[in-house]
Parts: sequence; structure tokens; C-alpha cells
Amino acid sequence: MSTGIINDIKKSSAGFDINKIRGDFPILKEIVHGKSLCYLDNAATTQKPKAVIDTLVKYYSEQNANIHRGVHYLSELATKEFEDARIKIKDFVNASSEKEIIFTRGTTESINLVANIFNKGVLKDGDEIIISGMEHHSNIVPWQLIHDQKKIKLRVIPIDDNGEIIFEEFLKLINEKTKLISIVYISNSLGTVNPVEKVIEAAHRHNIPVLLDAAQAIQHLKIDVQKLDCDFLAFSGHKIYGPTGIGVLYGKKKLLESLPPFQGGGDMISKVTFEKTTFNDLPYKFEAGTSNIAGAIGLGTAIDYVSKIGLEQISKHENEILDYATESLLQIPELKIIGRAKHKSSVISFVFDNIHPHDVGTFLDFEGIAIRTGHHCTQPVMDRYNIPATSRASFAMYNTKEEVNVLVKGIKKLIEVFN
Repeated sequence: MSTGIINDIKKSSAGFDINKIRGDFPILKEIVHGKSLCYLDNAATTQKPKAVIDTLVKYYSEQNANIHRGVHYLSELATKEFEDARIKIKDFVNASSEKEIIFTRGTTESINLVANIFNKGVLKDGDEIIISGMEHHSNIVPWQLIHDQKKIKLRVIPIDDNGEIIFEEFLKLINEKTKLISIVYISNSLGTVNPVEKVIEAAHRHNIPVLLDAAQAIQHLKIDVQKLDCDFLAFSGHKIYGPTGIGVLYGKKKLLESLPPFQGGGDMISKVTFEKTTFNDLPYKFEAGTSNIAGAIGLGTAIDYVSKIGLEQISKHENEILDYATESLLQIPELKIIGRAKHKSSVISFVFDNIHPHDVGTFLDFEGIAIRTGHHCTQPVMDRYNIPATSRASFAMYNTKEEVNVLVKGIKKLIEVFN
């Protein structure tokens, strides 16, 4: 990266050392098809800083043991690292207790966990769940699976042409049969930042709990679960510079204590006989089997890394990149942006009239540019806009305006070739 580019970013984000940050991510030095990697697929997964990679290596090299039940040195060391990571996450989202932090495999499992415990402990035939028209499949399919068992009704908040929920229509959906509102915080395909504070406030007026899918929010926005007053919040470690295969479900302690377990097995039990099993206290009640220990510890390191830089600084930088990219892409007449919400975060989805998104992704790959193409696990969103798929560029704290310029140049070259 040239000094000019570094200085340009530093001027726009005072105190945000983009050069140092990029240096922390080994993969950003990769060469792809003879070109420097321009990684713009961060909504799918973020890259990992060396600190996280080193943590994983250290765990498997020096600390590997199963947790909680061992009395030997390695087990006690691994247990401490694992539980320390839980406390870091508790502080990061400002939960009132580490007992409210449950480790899962990711956002998908976290939402499935809530769906299953509600199915066992709350839902009856005829009950209703409210979601939005921009949900990821992970927040649609689990509720449909319950519908097949109990005939619950899934009610959907419509979205307008800009990709924003129609709040007045949402309010009309609430009734005495509504048992949960489960909504995405930031859309992975549109970038829309939903007015979750208003959603929660409206729901709680009717004593309805709210689950937030924060998979695309946790790495971009400062989240305070007590201030939001959400009842559940789900996110994935790999979206916030941590390992894959690890995630978190936050749940209010009183709610979690009142609901039945998700899975049965080791660590979630207190006592087992052939006649009866009693369950462990929170959070272990919902953590059956051996957890992704290395993943949890690695996620703790990722949280440390993000916290040291500061989410406020990260958000400011990413918004500058998003604004610059939006303005730059709007100068290309053949390109149409899908999703023009007033409040957006780090995602631009776009289409062309005569070029399929898969062709866009393949062409740009040979320019060293990694974007995502397809329906992004939000097929109902594609149906809403009457399109099969989009091309999606998504940004993280290590992206630069120069990389946006590389994207724009690649798109112009694409248009020239296809025309």
C-alpha cells in the first residue's frame, strides 16, 4: 500500500492506523491470479488477525485438554481460558452476568436453540412468530420446522423499495397470539440497519420477547444488551474476526432459567439416573457435549483485538468506506444498487441488466477482487425485488478507499468486456 493511500485514510479517520491494522492480517498479503488480494466479502466471513491465529496455535500446542471436569493442570488451564472468554463476551455486550452467555456453533445454532426451547416450553398450536421480510434463512427455516409440528403461524413484516421495514405494518401484526419477535439487526443482503430499539419497545408493551440476529451487527456497532433490553441476541465468532464454528447466544437469565434445555448430554446435567435427570445451572444447561474450546478462546482474543481498536473508530472508518463506495458505484450508469435504506452498514448489493451476478463474481475474481454473488441465503429478499441474485461487496475495518477504486476499475473493465 502506498504512503499516499495510508495518509488519505488517516486524514479521514484520525487516530485509526489502517496501515498497522492491515499488517495484523496475514491473508491480506496474498496474491490472487497475479493480483494483490482485494477482499470485499466480509459479510460472509471476516479475516483473522495474527493474534487470533496465534491463540489457536497456542491452545493446541500448549493447553489442549477438555474443560470443567478435569483436575489436572491442562484441564484447569483450558477451563480458565474458556471461562475468561465468556467473561470478555459478557463485558463486550454488557450482559448482566456471564451466566447469560451461551456458547454455540454460530448464529444459526443460536436461533435454532431459541426456536427449539420455545417449541418445548412456550408455543402451542395457533401461536404466532413475527419476523421481517429481510431475514436470513437461518431466521426463517427453524420457525417453519416448528410450523410442521404445531401449526404456528409465521407473520412477516413487509419491506419497502428502499429495503426498510414498514414499521406501521409491523405494529398491525402484533396480537395476543404473538409469542416472539425475531428480527435481523443488520441485513446481510441489503445492509439495512433496522430500528431494533423501536421494535423492542413496541414488543415489550405487549410483554413479547425479542430475539435479535446480530450476525452482521456485532462487528460494526457497539451493542449493549441491557440498554437495548433485548431478550435474546445471537452472533457468530467468524463475523467478528474470530474462528469459525463458534458463536454466542445471549439470553436474559430469568428467561433462560424458565425454559427447557436444547440438547441432552455431558455438562448440561447435574445428576443422571435411569429414572430421572436434573439439569445443570446456567449457562451449562444449554451447552451439551464438548464445546469448541479453542474457538471460544480464539473468540475471546478477537474481542480483545476489536476492543483495543474501539468499535466507535471502526464504525467511523467503515462508514467512510461505505459512503465512498456508494458514491463511486452510483457513477456507473449500468449498475443498480439494491437496498437504499437511510441507515446502512458496510454492505452494497448491486445488479446489472445484462450481466449475471455469477459472471460478475468470476470476472472480478480474476482481477484479485473477492465479492459474494448469489441470493445470500435471503431468497425472499430476491423475490421482493424480482431478481435471482445480486453481487455484494461488503467492508470491514481493514478495507481502504483504494480497494474501492480497484473494485470500480474492475467493474468498468467487466462492462467493457461484456458490451
